[in-house]
Amino acid sequence: MATPESASAAGQTSSTIRLGSIDAYRGFVMFLMMAEVLQVGRAARAFPQSTFWQFLAHQTDHVDWSGCSLHDLIQAGFSFLVGVALPYSIASRRAKGQTTWAMTGHAFWRSLVLIFLGIFLRSAGNRPHLNFTFEDTLTQIGLGYTFLFLIGLRPARFQWGALGVILVGYWAAWALYPLPAPDFDYSKVGVPPDWAHHASGFAAHWNKNSNLGVAFDQWFLNLFPRQKVFTANGGGYLTLSFIPTLGTMILGLIAGGWLRSGLLAKEKLQRLAIAGAACLALGLALHWLGVCPIVKRIWTPSWTLFSGGWCFLIMGGFYALVDVWGFRRCAFPLVVIGMNSIAIYCLVHWIEGFIINSLKTCFGHGWPKMFGETFEPMMTGAAALLVFWLILYWMYRRKLFLRI
Repeated sequence: MATPESASAAGQTSSTIRLGSIDAYRGFVMFLMMAEVLQVGRAARAFPQSTFWQFLAHQTDHVDWSGCSLHDLIQAGFSFLVGVALPYSIASRRAKGQTTWAMTGHAFWRSLVLIFLGIFLRSAGNRPHLNFTFEDTLTQIGLGYTFLFLIGLRPARFQWGALGVILVGYWAAWALYPLPAPDFDYSKVGVPPDWAHHASGFAAHWNKNSNLGVAFDQWFLNLFPRQKVFTANGGGYLTLSFIPTLGTMILGLIAGGWLRSGLLAKEKLQRLAIAGAACLALGLALHWLGVCPIVKRIWTPSWTLFSGGWCFLIMGGFYALVDVWGFRRCAFPLVVIGMNSIAIYCLVHWIEGFIINSLKTCFGHGWPKMFGETFEPMMTGAAALLVFWLILYWMYRRKLFLRI
């Protein structure tokens, strides 16, 4: 992956140069993922009356079911940015003389690698066989990436049409699926019968582990080797969520098309702002009217629109700050992360515990408690974050970028 400066030096046209704001936004998303190591929720439990700490705890964790926190926007942002980057990737490959068939083959290969990398990371450890589930970020993107690429070859009008078909069709499939019977035993699918987040009426089509998606997984996931029969995911996550996630990537694809176009910067920002506001409003309207709840865990169509609205606005903010107003130095720490997003995704899964234990071994077990035991996890987490960033900086300086 080349920086904008190096790409320009190589004589590429401005339409193929990667914007710094894309990598900065991706770095922000990955930083939020990395920051899980701070365990803010543990510290917040020591201050139950503090609005500040409870706000931080809410924003650094997933909501139980419907609604949204900043943490819930991590996967949405990462998926959205896959779409944003695609027009630049297609333009770059075409500039190198690659045929459509060659690019399609690469897209299919990338899909397979992302799917199996996601499965591999979830299977790390002492397991008797691979953990075949398909709900994590990499696998969900991999399942939809080839379709995204094919849609990306089409005009913008087709892209908007594909988005509409995906979201309306997916909503209709869930709406037509039978509601759970009145005597449905939620305890058999890992949900307390008196769970506070159960919806009634039409919205019950999207209740946890009693929906179309879990019925599909009860068939599909049991086709793979398992220690025990799959009945439901504890968090409610689903394989079929890759379909509306593809919708999120298409929203990013549309945004990337605008950013790469010859529009004036002001016009690009206006489009991103209008699209963001419209998606937020439509997603909220669907939720409040009871048509479709905003639920990230099962990636409802209203969540695609609502989270996509935030992604448009955040993308616009980074574009204004980094590429329009020129705050590149301020964004540099995030760019270092964003240019090696796959690397940090793998490192966090593989060596987080090793880094924390090694820091304690090298510097003793007392330093994380300098502000008291309440903040010990945050201190060790902050030290681990610094080590992760230094690894990425070392890779950046040596132009080592993990790409698929």
